[in-house]
Amino acid sequence: VGSLVLFIAGLFQEVKQYINTEKIRNRNLTGKVIDSNNNWPCVIAMPEHIEGAELFRHLIGFPYYGSFWNETPGKQTDMKNRSNKRVVVGMSGGVDSSVAAALLVEQGYDVIGITIKTHNYEDAGGAPANPHSCCSLEGINDARAVCMRLGVPHYVVDFSGRFNRQVIDRFTEEYLEGRTPNPCVLCNREIKWDALYTKAVSLGAASIAMGHYARVEKDPRTGRHFVRKGVDDEKDQSYALWNVREEHLAATLLPLGRLTKEKVRGEAERFGLLTAGKSESFEICFIPDDDYRRFLRERVSGLAESVRGGGILFEGKRVGTHEGYPFYTIGQRRGLNIAVGEPVYVTGIRAEDNVIVVGRAEDLLHCACIAREVNWQKWPGLSEPRRVVAKIRYKDPGAAAVVEPVEGGRVRVVFDKPRRAITPGQSVVWYDGEDIVGGGIIDGVEK
Repeated sequence: VGSLVLFIAGLFQEVKQYINTEKIRNRNLTGKVIDSNNNWPCVIAMPEHIEGAELFRHLIGFPYYGSFWNETPGKQTDMKNRSNKRVVVGMSGGVDSSVAAALLVEQGYDVIGITIKTHNYEDAGGAPANPHSCCSLEGINDARAVCMRLGVPHYVVDFSGRFNRQVIDRFTEEYLEGRTPNPCVLCNREIKWDALYTKAVSLGAASIAMGHYARVEKDPRTGRHFVRKGVDDEKDQSYALWNVREEHLAATLLPLGRLTKEKVRGEAERFGLLTAGKSESFEICFIPDDDYRRFLRERVSGLAESVRGGGILFEGKRVGTHEGYPFYTIGQRRGLNIAVGEPVYVTGIRAEDNVIVVGRAEDLLHCACIAREVNWQKWPGLSEPRRVVAKIRYKDPGAAAVVEPVEGGRVRVVFDKPRRAITPGQSVVWYDGEDIVGGGIIDGVEK
């Protein structure tokens, strides 16, 4: 019943938006757009004249919030014909992206709101802790309602196939290798920026915009674009953007970079947006119940049975058995179910022989790590050791370090003082003041 109500409400909003809003209908976004690989369909703008059965087909192409075409790919919009004032805003249905879109409309931009469908909801499993969270059906509906309030078009693009291959598969593989991945970093690079920017160009836009608390700047000496921390230290999201390609940053607008969260809430109220008081979501979008262990067990057939019962080692001796190495992370203390007379923590995960190594708090301290899959932003690269401030997790305040190049395009990060629980699979990001110079995936640690 709830789904039917949402469908009917969405259908009404679609009719109202596409028929009654002349401002939207006259944008001349008539091209049928689909990515060149033709592996997944995507929403296109409403043709300027459409009625009757064709309108109904358009509206129900995807349940209650979008339309899809499976047709021969059209040509990309010629670069010289792109509008410098047209911008595609990635909208999750939260207050931040809503305000980003509103501010750009106020500044005179020709805004198109696009929400990305990242996964099939029936495949995610688990009961969502927050039904209005990022990428949920309700979140998509909220994004559309905001766009209607602003008088701009809103569309949904289905990137679920690509997201499954490039983010979810990678997430799963990393855990099976004994590492702890950060899927948001990969999603930002491959989906929210690369895929969405390609779509924006196809729609004649010169830029994409997001609701992140960070800034994009240009180095006047080198011409390179890079991410700078947002002015709100508590909400700064620069760490998660280290992997965005420099060429995509050159076409990125981040309207919230100079605002605080409190100010953004106030702006949402000023614009009369229904998302003004909406709570934030912190869970991984494709794991709505925030239980990655449940997700892995359901996604990998027979996983629980194949890894259960491996040894837990303390000082080289077996002191117990575990539930499976993918279900543990570096620094974990709870849930070990062993008694050795003192507090111990997970200090190592050996996927090759299904072993969890535990040790004392001091065993979690390391002075260096190796980073792979390096991406450079403010700096074009690294030819000699240089000093930076390095962050090893999202809320890490950062610590003084030296980065030095090693073979294979990797980078060694040597900290001035030992850091606790440096975790393979997580990101290490290097700053010069407030500016990101580069970053990489932690591949291993060194004493």
